[in-house]
Amino acid sequence: MGLFSLEHSKLAYSADFAVYGAAVVALTVFLLIFIQRNQRLETLAFVLMGLAGWTVAEYAMHRFVLHGVQPFRRWHAEHHERPTALIYTPTILSAALIVTLVFLPALVVGGLWRASAFTLGVLIGYLAYSITHHATHHWHGDNAWLRQRKFWHARHHHSVESPGCYGVTTAFWDHVFGTTRQ
Repeated sequence: MGLFSLEHSKLAYSADFAVYGAAVVALTVFLLIFIQRNQRLETLAFVLMGLAGWTVAEYAMHRFVLHGVQPFRRWHAEHHERPTALIYTPTILSAALIVTLVFLPALVVGGLWRASAFTLGVLIGYLAYSITHHATHHWHGDNAWLRQRKFWHARHHHSVESPGCYGVTTAFWDHVFGTTRQ
């Protein structure tokens, strides 16, 4: 189980939640301290755009990359074969992708505080995705939302001939693109 391994120890797996939780807190504190009072509404809008952008990215990556492009398809198939194994994208890789594909382009286009706000929204979405995905495979909670997400994700895992239900945190894009499964 090396740095770039897909299956991780419990410590490394937990570190992913800690790293992204800390990043969310750090960016939130940064924005609360350094943005001007008259920028609060715009900052919130950028956070919400980042969060919305995450939902599209989550759906697209799951549908088109993890179920369509090798070697990601093969790696993701391992998760389908062993859904309770601690298999996930290495933190160093996901962090590098978020910095490279989200923060740096947003920094060039919008400046530091807008890039920070947009990235915060993406990170909130990614952390919500990570927690939700973990919960669908490992938690036994009895709340209605979790039961619904577990049912939705189980449909994804058991629809081999007709894949669908790609959204983990939301079914919105599956409904938009017709990839729901009954």
